Amino acid sequence: MHSLPEQPDLIPYRTAYYADTWGFCLSHNERLAMTDAAYHVTIETSLIAGSLSYGECVVRGQEPGEFLLSVHCCHPSLANDNLSAIAVAIELARALQRRSTPRWTYRFLFIPGTIGAIAWLAANLDVARRVSHGLVLSCLGDPAPPTYKRSRSGDALIDRYASYVLRQTGHGDRVLGFVPYGYDERQYCSPGFDLPVGCLMRSPNGTFPEYHTSADNLSFVRADAMADSLATLLSIIDLAEMDGTWINTCPYGEPQLGRRGLYAKIGGQSSPDVAGSAFDTLTLLWVLNLCDGQHTLLDIAERSDKPFGAVTAAARSLHEAGLLSADRHTVKAAARDESSAL
Repeated sequence: MHSLPEQPDLIPYRTAYYADTWGFCLSHNERLAMTDAAYHVTIETSLIAGSLSYGECVVRGQEPGEFLLSVHCCHPSLANDNLSAIAVAIELARALQRRSTPRWTYRFLFIPGTIGAIAWLAANLDVARRVSHGLVLSCLGDPAPPTYKRSRSGDALIDRYASYVLRQTGHGDRVLGFVPYGYDERQYCSPGFDLPVGCLMRSPNGTFPEYHTSADNLSFVRADAMADSLATLLSIIDLAEMDGTWINTCPYGEPQLGRRGLYAKIGGQSSPDVAGSAFDTLTLLWVLNLCDGQHTLLDIAERSDKPFGAVTAAARSLHEAGLLSADRHTVKAAARDESSAL
């Protein structure tokens, strides 16, 4: 029997890993009330060869690469450490389905933890090789701010996107390094696969007193926290959708921007806004200077300390003026409404 003497009213969540054993979880108060010398137990179950079921939802995109979003669905009666991520992932899939054809293909997995990820990887090696970005989602409904755990490489694009979004929202201190323990990121990041998959959560596993107890219930998760988790995910996805490299078509000196409507008619200001635009002149000049085919839009946003949405808007205007060229995917990504990007 498993109970929590330090939390006597709560029922723990415990599992036996591949062991021919059994047990009961109960509150410590209930355990203390069991005063009989012996009890007769009947367990009606079987240990036989069976099957594993999982859910998969795919939103098709233009590029061959895929964005993997993995959620575990094996923790009974736990609201934050299970259901919150399932609910947020469903809403994210619906949001992506409402968009025009995205750049990446988004693959959502709803799988039993550990064995589910291993089974999916074993059966889908060809798909795994197409994963360009990935996130494991867990514990997305508790009151803590968002937390990101890096992938095994530590510097994958998904690590940069997630870290940038958390910095922009004031949570840069909640970016954690990779450790081979936690959720299914440790399966996707095992050395044989080494996929660019990080983990987005709020409170990390094992760091809140309700973790793996009956207190992780619907009264513990909050609607505003889940909404914020969804907004954080959409911001990360916006970066993945719109980021790319561009090339300045007039790199020898600064092109004449005034006759293209991209420069203020009156000079002498430090960095005037470009009339009717979402960016100032300095953002425009940063984009022109660093669009050399080597720097991505995120590189430019980080170096210039300008919002990614402003950098993207500037790149779009420069492209429309014939001053930037890019591959068709980058052009389509930048041409989307950047209002939701940070």
